[in-house]
Amino acid sequence: MTDDTTDTAESVQEMSLDELREEIEDIDRGIVELIARRTYVADTVAQVKDEKGLPTTDESQEERVMERAEKNAAHFEVDSNLVKAIFRLLIEMNKAEQRQNR
Repeated sequence: MTDDTTDTAESVQEMSLDELREEIEDIDRGIVELIARRTYVADTVAQVKDEKGLPTTDESQEERVMERAEKNAAHFEVDSNLVKAIFRLLIEMNKAEQRQNR
């Protein structure tokens, strides 16, 4: 574990059940905020692609995103299959929205 993860794990063990649930709520809110930010940027990318006549799908970019996701999963010691599944879902949802808006 990284030092940050160890510090967090130690402080979490000292929390009550209600405090832990509040922490999860805060984390969930943060996740949704990040998804919203990512979606906004992906929509902007779609607009640029449309203006330049570029295709919706860019397989090399998708591969780079997945490689980055796997590296980040390893760095934070999270199951890489879970992280890659989440990113695959985000990518597919963004592509579906791009196709709808064209």
